[in-house]
Amino acid sequence: MKHLQKCIYRCSLIALLMLGSFSILKAEAPMVKSQVSGYYRMMLGQFEITTLYDGYTGIDVKQLHNGPESKIQELLNRQFVPTPKMPTSVNAFLINTGSKLVLIDSGAGKVFGPTLGNVIQNLKASGYKPSQVDMVLITHMHGDHIGGLLDSSGKPAFPNATIWTAKAESNYWLSTDIAKKAPAEMQSHFKLARDISGPCKAAGKWKTFENGFEPVPGIKAVSSPGHTPGHTVYEITSDGQTLVAIGDTVHSVAVQFAAPTISCDFDTDQTQAIASRLALFKNITTRNTLVAGAHLPFPGIGRLHIDGENTYTCVPVIYSPL
Repeated sequence: MKHLQKCIYRCSLIALLMLGSFSILKAEAPMVKSQVSGYYRMMLGQFEITTLYDGYTGIDVKQLHNGPESKIQELLNRQFVPTPKMPTSVNAFLINTGSKLVLIDSGAGKVFGPTLGNVIQNLKASGYKPSQVDMVLITHMHGDHIGGLLDSSGKPAFPNATIWTAKAESNYWLSTDIAKKAPAEMQSHFKLARDISGPCKAAGKWKTFENGFEPVPGIKAVSSPGHTPGHTVYEITSDGQTLVAIGDTVHSVAVQFAAPTISCDFDTDQTQAIASRLALFKNITTRNTLVAGAHLPFPGIGRLHIDGENTYTCVPVIYSPL
C-alpha cells in the first residue's frame, strides 16, 4: 500500500513539473481583436480599381418580396446567411485612370450609425487623400451612397471633387413638390438628400448628367432605373476589360442573383427594378464583364456565372498581388 502511495505521489509530482514547464514555454500573447484596413486593389487594364469598405448594415429578410418565403429562406440557408437580419456590406469604388481619381459613391458617413462611415479612413489607408479625388459619381441619392459627401463639420469631404448625379435622380430627391406628396416614412430621405447636397451646391460642386454621360474617357454612365428614378450604373473600360459598378441593383447576394425577380422594399418601383436587373445581368454575362456591387460582400467584385434561365451565381474575385 505504501509503495502504491509513493508511486502516485511521484507521478503527480512529475505531472506538475511537466505542466510547469509547458506553462513557461507557452506564449500567452494577447488577442489583437482588430481587422485589417478595408480596401482591396486590382488592375483593370491600365486603370487601378480600389474597393473602399464603408461598413455594414442589416437588411430584414421580410423586406424581400415577389417570391415564396420558403424559396427565399432556402437561398439564404444555402449561403449560410444569418436571418432575420442579413448582414450587408456597403462599398465604394475608387478608380485611378492615370489622369483622374474618380470615386463611385461616398458611403454613409455618420448618418446611419457606428457600423458605417469608414470610406475616408480606408481611402487614406489605401494611400490616397480626400483632396486628391477629382470627382464623385453617385449611383443614386440614398443615404448610404451620399452620406459620406460631407465631413463631421458639414463641409464637403472631398473639397476638390465635382459631384455628379443623374439629372432624373437629382430632380426627384431635391423636388419639394415630390417630397410633400411622399409618404411620411420617406420624408427623412428627402430631407437627407437636401441637407447633403446643399453644401456641395453652395460650393458649385453639384452637377447633373443625362444617360450616356462620359465624365472621363473609359467611364460611362448608364441609366438603370427602378431602385430609384435615376439609379445609374457605371461602365469602366480599359484595354478591352470592363467592370460595371451596379450600385443597388442587388441587395441580397444569396437571393437576387439566383432569383433576380425577387424584389426589395428599398426599390422605388419594384417592377422596374426587376426589369433593369434582368436586362443588366443579361448584358453583363453576354460581354463577360466584371461586376462591382455596393452591397456585395467586400471586396464587392466578381463575375456572373449563368446557372440557368434568369439564374446566376456571382463568383468573387480571387485575391492576388498586383
